[in-house]
Amino acid sequence: MTAHTAPPPNDGGRILDEPLSDALSRRYLAYALSTITQRALPDVRDGLKPVHRRLLYAMRLLRLDPETSTKKSARVVGDVIGKYHPHGDVAVYDALVRLAQDFAQRYRLIDGQGNFGNIDGDNAAAMRYTECRLTPAAQLLLEGLDEDAVEFRATYDDEEEEPVVLPAGFPNLLANGSSGIAVGMATSIPPHNAGELIDACLLILEKPSADVADLMEHIQGPDFPTGGVIVEPHASLLEAYRTGRGGVRLRARWRREDTGRGGWQIVVTEIPYQVRKADLVEQLAGLIETKRAPLLGDVRDESAEDVRLVLGPRARGVEPDALMESLFRLSDLETRFPVNMTVLDARGAPVVMGLKPALRAFLDHRRDVLARRARFRLAKIEERLHVLDGLLIVFLNLDEVIRIVRFEDEPKARLIETFDLTEIQADAILNTRLRQLAKLEEMELRREHASLTEERDGIQALLRSDKEQWKLVAVGLRGVRKVLGPATEVGSRRSSFAQAPTIDVAASLESFVAREAITVVLSQRGWIRAARGRVEDPGALTFKEGDTLGFIVAAETTDRLLIFASDGRFFTLACDKLPSARGHGEPLRLMVDLEDGARIIAVFPHKPGRRRILASQSGHGFILPENEAVSSRKAGKQVLSLHGARAAVCLEADGDHLALIGDNGKILIFPVSELPEIPRGKGVKFQAYREGGLRDAAVFTAADGLSWTDTAGRTRAWPEWRQWLGRRAAAGRVAPKGFPASRLFHPR
Repeated sequence: MTAHTAPPPNDGGRILDEPLSDALSRRYLAYALSTITQRALPDVRDGLKPVHRRLLYAMRLLRLDPETSTKKSARVVGDVIGKYHPHGDVAVYDALVRLAQDFAQRYRLIDGQGNFGNIDGDNAAAMRYTECRLTPAAQLLLEGLDEDAVEFRATYDDEEEEPVVLPAGFPNLLANGSSGIAVGMATSIPPHNAGELIDACLLILEKPSADVADLMEHIQGPDFPTGGVIVEPHASLLEAYRTGRGGVRLRARWRREDTGRGGWQIVVTEIPYQVRKADLVEQLAGLIETKRAPLLGDVRDESAEDVRLVLGPRARGVEPDALMESLFRLSDLETRFPVNMTVLDARGAPVVMGLKPALRAFLDHRRDVLARRARFRLAKIEERLHVLDGLLIVFLNLDEVIRIVRFEDEPKARLIETFDLTEIQADAILNTRLRQLAKLEEMELRREHASLTEERDGIQALLRSDKEQWKLVAVGLRGVRKVLGPATEVGSRRSSFAQAPTIDVAASLESFVAREAITVVLSQRGWIRAARGRVEDPGALTFKEGDTLGFIVAAETTDRLLIFASDGRFFTLACDKLPSARGHGEPLRLMVDLEDGARIIAVFPHKPGRRRILASQSGHGFILPENEAVSSRKAGKQVLSLHGARAAVCLEADGDHLALIGDNGKILIFPVSELPEIPRGKGVKFQAYREGGLRDAAVFTAADGLSWTDTAGRTRAWPEWRQWLGRRAAAGRVAPKGFPASRLFHPR
């Protein structure tokens, strides 16, 4: 039996023959544009993303005004995802919850009833248990939607309409801030005080040439919902507002509280924005457990409605400022809020805006809203005046109108023909009741006609005058200031400003550490330990099987140990926290984030004011102030930029000449004064190589000279070293006969 192969099904024209790269590029571009414009970035005019705008609009249609009763959040979420926002209900409800949290929103747009989460980081109750309605601030954003204040567009299924942007009675973008991550760009805008923003807007209207410095006379800086103390310098804030990029350092607010008998404790009453209190308490407890905060003895959370974190010092002799400065460095009691004012402009294009352009865009939007509402009102007045003109004809020709209505077969057509009326006017006359034909009603119609005529003339004059429009915008902003200004409960400033004190935290820490001599031992495989006293015989040290001595360093318990790795990073360890030498110690990788494959180049105790010469295998380097190498981060501090090479040299700059030898066997000596002193970077070229790189280096003093060890292990003086003097970045000369191939130089 012969098998028959069925013909392939008709693809219906759905199969496209095109390169995969082109297909992916086009589709990914569409996805990126959708993410940027429809999800992650706010509109500069109303400061809202689409999901927030749709939430507020749906709640308005449900008549959830501040004066009405609340409705289930599930009802709101259902309307939003069913009519406007075809996404998951969890994402929509999360957005609703955030708009209702007073610790997340500077000016809440939704008034929530029920469990909407807390500053500890606990989640809100399910949407079927919570209820919500709009706030007065949200009403200010929505005011004018019924008066054609903004454009509308069809929803995703073409069954409904939604506003493209809200009328926005106040500058919500800066008042509530925004954050989001799109494709290839992100936004991070801190919240501000609405009263200050309105004052800045009024200044722009009064003085269009005002610059950012002028605006900052009214806008002190961000105003976070959770309060706190901003310690960012004024010059830094000014630059951030000018460029739209920067950052804001924010600290917890605290006070000292006496406990009696000479004792005291620290009480934290406000924590930085977007920091979860429960996570902060856990972080502080971890610092105590790992002994990374030696000045801190205890942490307790005594919060009720307000934040109250109690921090106990390790001893009464600790200075409160020193304790807090150490915790600001080690914990989220101090954070840095990034400023990246990337928004969608009026055309829907992403752009980074500074403070003044953002406020200017808001004001332009308010003027457009004003003009649209004025034109809408003008059209309504024209319609009413048209009807009134027809009704007044009734009173001028009352007997004839009554005759036509009583005796004509088609009174409407006869009225239109006799008095030259429109259908709208004729219908209004025919719908007039007999009791409205009284003389008193005629007078009322004439008064209404005169009033509307006057209003129409005023609106027409307004639409012809830019000056009058801006004046009315200012009047509206002053009215909003009465609702959200500093005189109101919601409008008073919460974040204050201060200058970070300059306190030597290291000295305070050292005062609580007993000063003892130790010997730091680091094995080749990266096990570190600290032995008490001085180790006179390194050969007596024991190591794990297959491991040997790598570095042995004399130090003291009050020192900070600097470790330089081949990836160009410095790591800092407190010597008093190193593991004991009773065993083999602990792996260094548990204490620092050392990359796989990186090896240790140098280990030494930090000495303030000392300088180091750093160099990479490619022969580039510079002089580093040793203070710049210190870092409290476990990830260390990247100091030497390598560009594919590895770090090779870390020497104390205690001489006036530098001797180098490359893998090619050539030696170059030049004065140390030819090297730049910088805090980080790639540096300058030390020595030129056709192949290979830097093998070894030494710093020495010309008066003392230089020596080297020959292949037989004998130390040989080298009085001829001046023959290898040259300029930095030269190739150098071939090494003298007998020069070894391992560690080379020995300053005398």
